[in-house]
Amino acid sequence: MIGMLTGRVESVESDSVLIDVGGVGYEVRMSTSDLGRLHAGEDTRVYTYMNISQDAVTLHGFLDRDAKKTFLQLIKVSGIGPKVAQSLLSTLTPIQLAHAIADNDATALAKAPGLGKKGAQKIILELKGSIDLGQIEQPDAKAQTTAKQPIDAGMEQVVEGLISLGWRQQDAQQAVKEAIAENDINTPLAAEDVPRVLRFALALMDRGR
Repeated sequence: MIGMLTGRVESVESDSVLIDVGGVGYEVRMSTSDLGRLHAGEDTRVYTYMNISQDAVTLHGFLDRDAKKTFLQLIKVSGIGPKVAQSLLSTLTPIQLAHAIADNDATALAKAPGLGKKGAQKIILELKGSIDLGQIEQPDAKAQTTAKQPIDAGMEQVVEGLISLGWRQQDAQQAVKEAIAENDINTPLAAEDVPRVLRFALALMDRGR
């Protein structure tokens, strides 16, 4: 089993990254939040999980150990596969996900593409009490850095929407940033601003064709 890769980022796609490890290219599926932190030409270390099915062998990657631990817990839930687990980690950070489970917040979980309300309730039912918030929320430098740079779930939602329409992730992220700046929209994005930013970003990207 491949548990970790260390190498150079060859390219970043909408749902995966290609990592060159000693001349061998590994295609690794990752959450949109992790992909947004990777750039071609840079060295990286990715914690991985190898999923073996009848049709394919797939590597799922994570930049943080906590994300991988959360992923492994999610796929233990009946009916929750790697794709949905990765979608959850694209929507919520491990800390946010753990709090949603602890607070019985099925609505927060159900925001993940591919996961309905019943699936969210099943996750809460099977995982509540098994996720130790103390292990995830540690008052170290990493936690402080995360606090200084919170993930904007609304912005990520817009980026995912653009990617689903066929745009490259890097182009989508740039268009979203420009749309927010040009229209003086506050961040993190409020839920009601997501559709507006999506329209503005689409207009910018169409204009640049």
